[in-house]
Amino acid sequence: MRSFGSPTGSPVFDAVRVPQENVIGDPEKGLRVALGVLERTRLGAAAQAVGIAQGATNYANQYAKERITFGKPIHEHQGIAFKLAEMEARTAAARELTYRAAAASDRDEPGLAKLTSMAKLIASDTAMWVTTEAVQVLGGYGYVSEYPVERMMRDAKITQIYEGTNEIQRIVISRAMR
Repeated sequence: MRSFGSPTGSPVFDAVRVPQENVIGDPEKGLRVALGVLERTRLGAAAQAVGIAQGATNYANQYAKERITFGKPIHEHQGIAFKLAEMEARTAAARELTYRAAAASDRDEPGLAKLTSMAKLIASDTAMWVTTEAVQVLGGYGYVSEYPVERMMRDAKITQIYEGTNEIQRIVISRAMR
């Protein structure tokens, strides 16, 4: 049985009545409440993206230690070694920005929208780049479902889309810079 990394569904609410005691916030300010929630839920997407990137880096690194070409592990070939080093470095940078944004969220710091948008943008773009590189490290095996990096690449893509596309994150960041 094949597993999927991110099961997603579409709930449908038709003719639903919410009792007054279950209403969160002012019903006239729903958009403001929703946008405030996004400031924090973007962190989940950023953390997921960092996890995907680290998982892909780890898998590609282990594969590169075991795959032998020209009498040595491909990890010892400079092109692969440099690729893996950059995958690790970019993932670490995305992790640190995500940690910084999470700490700011915990302290309810001003400018949170900008910081969480930056974390989500950088972490998800990093995950997409890293997983694409992991597919390259594995060569033809990287693109088949028997190896996890092809699924990781698909999961990385969704982190660029949900909780606000990365284009939206760029708008949030640029507006905060004005």
